[in-house]
Amino acid sequence: MDLRHLRYFAAVAEERHFGRAAQRLGIAQPPLSRQIQDLESALGFSLFDRSRRRVELTPAGEVFLAHVRRVFEALELAVHEARRASVGETGRLVVGYLSSLAYSGITELVRAFRTEFPAVELVLREMAPQEQVDALKDGRIDVGFVRAPLHDARLDAERVRREPLVVALPADHPLAGRKRIPLELLSREPFVVFPRQRGPAFFDQVMALCRAAGFSPRIVQEALHLDILSLVAAGFGVSILPESIKIIRRRGLALRPIVGAPSTDLLLAWRAGDTSPTLQQFLSFVRRVGLQKPRAARRGQAAGGQRDEEVQRDEEVQRDDGGQRDDGGQRAPTRRARARARAVAAEE
Repeated sequence: MDLRHLRYFAAVAEERHFGRAAQRLGIAQPPLSRQIQDLESALGFSLFDRSRRRVELTPAGEVFLAHVRRVFEALELAVHEARRASVGETGRLVVGYLSSLAYSGITELVRAFRTEFPAVELVLREMAPQEQVDALKDGRIDVGFVRAPLHDARLDAERVRREPLVVALPADHPLAGRKRIPLELLSREPFVVFPRQRGPAFFDQVMALCRAAGFSPRIVQEALHLDILSLVAAGFGVSILPESIKIIRRRGLALRPIVGAPSTDLLLAWRAGDTSPTLQQFLSFVRRVGLQKPRAARRGQAAGGQRDEEVQRDEEVQRDDGGQRDDGGQRAPTRRARARARAVAAEE
């Protein structure tokens, strides 16, 4: 018994006539009759009552027809789902990501992907860069977001974002008053850094930048990125971090650009030679949509609605018309304020 037998049976059962069923199937009537007889012989019971002028189903044939219809429905669904899987519209994908991306792009990317491909099961794993590299090679994740550089012949990667590096300082640090900070001014500062064993690429990049500025940093603490912010705000030292960390507000913290604008690359990495349609669909989606950086909270508002030291200092050093203090220590009017005053005087 095969699908051809079932298809022939369903045609005769629905037409209630061997001649019309043969026409519908595009075959001659005698071969069709023989196929039905072969099916009944294989089953061990009759499917049709041929004692009347019109072909009728036996009680067993009625039950068999109901199940045959479900078989064809299931087969049609299987073909449909398999076709979707072949182009990556269904399946399961395990994605590794850096903790900092939870606040700077991964949420928006995942939401957009799930909207476009709701049948794909996305599983997210927050992991350090080196953990992602190991998990990719072991097959525990399918794709990951890691920091450059990545030198491993077993992995493919491409850049999804380039972002400047910034210096993180306590808000009351003397250098926090600068708009940009030359790295050589940090030569005597204690450093809080991301552990090398968890992210060797980024750690080595920071060390290389410091050496190029003429010093080797004095490391006093190691911590994850989110903990680094708290330690810096508490006065343990300074740090060099990706600019996207600005999305996280910390009271007592200042973030300043670096002279020369050094940057870090965020990579999307996967196993070399992995042709999974679901993975390829995800890669194409990220290339098309990109990893967008969300806008930070309104300046001047920290968590809880209070103004923090970083925002206050940012406004002082970065305001376009920046009011200057006079010799008496009072803030002088800005150019905009002086223009308004002249306009009012003219009207009077």
